[in-house]
Formats: sequence, C-alpha cells, structure tokens
Amino acid sequence: MAHRIQGGEGWGYAHLRFKKKEVINICDCKRLGFVGDVEFDECTGCITHLIIPGPGCLCGIFGREKEYVIPFCDVKQIGDDIILVEVKTLKDAEKACNSG
Repeated sequence: MAHRIQGGEGWGYAHLRFKKKEVINICDCKRLGFVGDVEFDECTGCITHLIIPGPGCLCGIFGREKEYVIPFCDVKQIGDDIILVEVKTLKDAEKACNSG
C-alpha cells in the first residue's frame, strides 16, 4: 500500500493530516504515539515512512532517546483518528534519535 500525494495536496498537507493521528501496533495493541513526521519519495510522490517520536527520557525533560520509523507498507488501516500498523518486532522500527 502506498499513499500518493495528490497534485494539489502537497506534502505539507499530507504531513498535517497524518500528524493528528495516533499510531497503534495491531500485533501487541501498543500505542506508539502520534505521527511526528513523514518521509516520501520525491520522484513518485508516495509516502515511504511514518516517523513517530518515541517515549521521552526522564519524563521527556531532556528530549527523546529514540523514534519509531514505520515503513508505509506496514500501515494496515487509516481511520479518522487512528492509524493501525503491523510491526511484528518493534525493535526493528526503533531508531536512536542521534543516529543518522
């Protein structure tokens, strides 16, 4: 499944539309958080990944240690308020925030 950004929509609009949705992993029913960013392929206009900020370290005071980078092919359903994803091993989706 790929979400193509429509001509008049622009990536900014798509980003805002996804940012208001909570992401839930259907494999373990874990709430991952809200979409913080999206990555897309500039050539095709398709969204490739959803970026979800991970839990904050020390109650979020000093920022975040990691984020979840979810391939868009793992998105199973997009609703009005929620995005359901199927990530069998959450460790595979984790990325340290200070890594490139």
